[in-house]
Amino acid sequence: MTLAEKVEQRFTHRPNSYVPAHTLERLLRLPHRPDEERLGMNWAMHWGQGIILGAVRGVMAARGVRGPVGSFLFLNFRLLNDQTLENATGVGALPWTWPRDEQVIDLVHKGIYAFVAGIVADRLVQGPYRPTTPRAGWTVGQPA
Repeated sequence: MTLAEKVEQRFTHRPNSYVPAHTLERLLRLPHRPDEERLGMNWAMHWGQGIILGAVRGVMAARGVRGPVGSFLFLNFRLLNDQTLENATGVGALPWTWPRDEQVIDLVHKGIYAFVAGIVADRLVQGPYRPTTPRAGWTVGQPA
């Protein structure tokens, strides 16, 4: 996601967003600081959310919520997480009030994160056992 953001910013000339830092600052009840002093906090929130929510995608994979459907559901969870934290702290604005290009950029970046996290989780985490054929010696409907 970060790589995609940096590539996109080279073309759109969009500045870095410090919304993650502002959100973390409010959650921790820290004093307001200028954006130039927030880079570490921005990374902590940005990467911290990615790591924590990536673990959620791993749990989804372990429970059988896998593939593109699992990643699409996870994308919605990721968006819900951001909007809840940003709006509960008073940092964000409701997405439908954003300019359309900002909505598209956010969806694309979060989509990249969700689907890459899904591919990684689906490959690293074994899902529940789901036999497609009965095991040797078993008959369908026989108690275990």
